Amino acid sequence: MLGPERHRDILSFLAQNGSVSNAELGARLRVSQPTLRRDLAVLAARGLLQRTHGGILHPDFGLRDVPFEQKAVKAATAKARLGRVTANFLPTEGTVFVDGGTTCLEVGRALLDRPRLILFTNSVPLLVLAKDAKAKINSIGGEVRPVSMALTGAMAQSWLEHLHFDAAVIGCSGIAEAKGPATTEFAEASLKVDALRHARLRILVAHDEKWNSPAAIVFAPWKAFTHVVTNRVLTRAQRTVLHAAGVIFPSVPSK
Repeated sequence: MLGPERHRDILSFLAQNGSVSNAELGARLRVSQPTLRRDLAVLAARGLLQRTHGGILHPDFGLRDVPFEQKAVKAATAKARLGRVTANFLPTEGTVFVDGGTTCLEVGRALLDRPRLILFTNSVPLLVLAKDAKAKINSIGGEVRPVSMALTGAMAQSWLEHLHFDAAVIGCSGIAEAKGPATTEFAEASLKVDALRHARLRILVAHDEKWNSPAAIVFAPWKAFTHVVTNRVLTRAQRTVLHAAGVIFPSVPSK
């Protein structure tokens, strides 16, 4: 395989996964590590990837979160639409966990008028809406992470150990297409995993921009979810991955 062909394959594999080890790349490309290191040095010098100890990252790899206030105003109309569509898959009574984040907040808004629904959440902005809600809203406790306005940590996870949900709505910071959704912080990743373990219906809600922004920590494989709700127009490869994992991905209207 010629150098340009290897470079194309490296970048394609990286776009699908967000991060990859040198060992995995070497096996995939069937090249020696010295050859691979030379290829990676060329691509890194062109700004097409980030090199780490033992591997590489996508150049847009989300190592830091954008502050909540900035994310809240970005694509607000599309996120509200995602919230309403996601709400259609959720029960009118029972218990639902709603994750932190701006898109999950819109799901929570769409559930506030369901009087027989009990919401559990680590979203501080959603808790603020409790005073005008018909649904009952419960905090799972924990330490506030200012950048995401979400409650995380050991206290939050200890709450989850005692709870079971009819459904859990989970958000993400980015997506590694071949692996699954990702976030930027270990405490939030752990909480998402625990919420998924304790829910019967498990929904990932992800705005279109998340598919172009891989993040540092893949917290669950696609098979951990029953549904993925997104306004992304999925490619054939993306649909194949979700089909193989048994995930339902409904069409979201553009308006």
